[in-house]
Amino acid sequence: MAGVNKVILVGNLGKDPEVRHLEGGNSVAHFTLATNEYYKDKQGTRVERTEWHNISAWRGLAELAAKYLKKGTQVYIEGKLRTRQYQDKDQQTRYITEIIADEISLLGGRPGGAGNGAASPSTDESVSLRQEPELDQLPF
Repeated sequence: MAGVNKVILVGNLGKDPEVRHLEGGNSVAHFTLATNEYYKDKQGTRVERTEWHNISAWRGLAELAAKYLKKGTQVYIEGKLRTRQYQDKDQQTRYITEIIADEISLLGGRPGGAGNGAASPSTDESVSLRQEPELDQLPF
């Protein structure tokens, strides 16, 4: 049996997506997502803990994310966890763990509401954005 690598997050964007256009015509969008957790400490005081996640969206999903997502937007994200390494400017090996988004759904009302500046989808566009799998990723 194959393993399962699935992440589901609900949170708010920490910044507008940054889109890069790569050679070969592919696009990638990067942004951060904050998720909050609440608990009571030993003294009974309510404590909020914020976890920051690095999100990447590819191809058409990247373009749609750039069009509809803005800082502060509440979203539901499904994707997979991926860790990659790179060399920093001092030639030190660094690692980054990120979520590769397969689906992004806008939450908290219609996009563009509450003055966040996001473009509103027209009636023929969906507020749930989904990345179609590449042919080499299909399980057959």
